Amino acid sequence: MSAHSHDQAPGDAGGRRLGIAVAINLLLTAAQIIGGVLAGSLSLVADALHNFSDAAGLLLALIARRISKRPADEDRTFGYGRASVVGGLINLTSIIVIAGYLLIEAITRAFERPEVDGWIVVIVAGIALAVDVATAVLTYAMSKSSINIKAAFLHNLADALASVVVIITGTLIILFDWYWTDLVATIGISIYIVWMSVPPLKRCIRILMQSTPEDVDVRAVADAIASCDGVEGVFHLHIWMIDEHTRSVEVRVVVDDRRISELAPLRLQIEELLAESFDAAHATIEFVNGSAADRPLIARH
Repeated sequence: MSAHSHDQAPGDAGGRRLGIAVAINLLLTAAQIIGGVLAGSLSLVADALHNFSDAAGLLLALIARRISKRPADEDRTFGYGRASVVGGLINLTSIIVIAGYLLIEAITRAFERPEVDGWIVVIVAGIALAVDVATAVLTYAMSKSSINIKAAFLHNLADALASVVVIITGTLIILFDWYWTDLVATIGISIYIVWMSVPPLKRCIRILMQSTPEDVDVRAVADAIASCDGVEGVFHLHIWMIDEHTRSVEVRVVVDDRRISELAPLRLQIEELLAESFDAAHATIEFVNGSAADRPLIARH
């Protein structure tokens, strides 16, 4: 994986596509909420929540594209890449809270016999299905070169499946008066929303906590650096994500007694090793003299 990924299509076509996708998903969310209230269908409201999460996710991607163009400054020396991570954390947390509310509401309504207009449910869910497919088409091209947009693309395909479930629910209500299927669908969609939201939420927290990337073994990085000619030890090794795509390394390397001018080739060798083998875009390397046998690999401040 490259250290830098871009969500851009040629020119500004990618931005326009994302803007259109956001707009139609927001319109769909409003239509589903109105339809859900008129029909008395909690599952339709739950599906509206899911589409709102898609719109929010696409909007964050659109904002991130624009913010990422800002150069680093005195206030943000690492740049503005984490703005999308903070926004994602807020968005995902709110979505999980609302999904929990819908789940509780569905369980509460299980003791009642709700009146649900099946035709409104089927019609609005059918429109939702069409919009989900259209959004997937708009984001398909960009999903090939961006992990961020690819996640949104796959999410929209999953939404299409949720809309199919709601259509089936409305049809069962029309044909057999099975009103309980609306509650079952609501519970299922709510659980699905939480299940889909937890992994990216954990990723946001890991980035903000400056955790070691999940695919990196700190010991393997230390061993690789230690294998370079002239290195006697490695300590105070830090590996973290500056933003969603940029990985950084900070390390102190113990070398034998030599002049600073002689360390330039070794520094270059270590930087190339970290970039090629561990996808590190930035590396801060400090050379020190003396044994590192009694020094910790990971600094404890």
